[in-house]
Amino acid sequence: MSDIPQETSGSSTQTQQQYYLLKAEPDSRVVKGKDVKFSVEDFESVKTSPWEGVRNFEARNIMKEMKVGDKALFYHSNCKSPGIAAFAEVSKEAYPDFTAWDTTHPYYDPKTDQNNPKWFMVDLTFVSQTKNFVPLSLLRYIASIRLSGSDDDSGIPSELSYLGRSGIEAIQGMDLVTRGRLSVQRVRQREWEAIQTLAEKGGWEELNLKKPAGAAATSAKSKRKRATGAADDGEDKPTPKRRNVRGKSAIKSTQRKKQPSEARSESPLTELEDEEENQKIQSEEPKPKTRKAAGKPKMVTEPPEGARRSKRNKVNN
Repeated sequence: MSDIPQETSGSSTQTQQQYYLLKAEPDSRVVKGKDVKFSVEDFESVKTSPWEGVRNFEARNIMKEMKVGDKALFYHSNCKSPGIAAFAEVSKEAYPDFTAWDTTHPYYDPKTDQNNPKWFMVDLTFVSQTKNFVPLSLLRYIASIRLSGSDDDSGIPSELSYLGRSGIEAIQGMDLVTRGRLSVQRVRQREWEAIQTLAEKGGWEELNLKKPAGAAATSAKSKRKRATGAADDGEDKPTPKRRNVRGKSAIKSTQRKKQPSEARSESPLTELEDEEENQKIQSEEPKPKTRKAAGKPKMVTEPPEGARRSKRNKVNN
């Protein structure tokens, strides 16, 4: 990822080994005058590299969980043929990503504070390239396989029969095929083992990976489109800021679908905007109806003062 000087790896006592997937771009892409390319060949050449530049809070939090000795899948992203290219190992636990306050770095963040760092990174050490590159297209194909209701392996293509039902189900549950875009992901042990088996055995060259497998091809394809939304699942970028100010049409639309209390709780606004919305909601609430007496209302008029006196005089007389 970078030729930043390495620091001595830390140590950690861990109770159970965990597994992860981390993405890098194998093709040249210049950002702020610097090439962010980091292929499996680059990784193998440097052996150990800090994993800097992650600007997504969920991905950062996952990296902060990592312990020395945890295993990782090295994934080629944002390229013509994305997929798993190597195995790696965590060699240093999370520490502040100092590239965030380096103004020359492609992923410089002007809002981070050195005294209270927001972004973190880990060190990864290269272990080995996969014997067979495991493409994303294969994993999506496996995700589309419709298994039978019984516990047998029917429905699994013969080219992938060595995975067995448990291996197919493991791949189908991976965040990589259900969520997609996050650049740092958790991997379950059985998913790791299934990927290891695929990388070792290969043999899917005769499969048409462009055509989803099984009778549920159409629904599987639509699910994958919703999960990924692109030819590749990409890499995470700095999270875009949401605008606080919403247009009138957006507010009205929200109010039509939700009760006023729900609209306020799900749409964070500034204090001023919140007050304006409350006033608008109150103004739009129906006013209580007054009951009208049947028939035309009677007109009551006060008689002249002289007429009132003469009336009293008549009564008295």
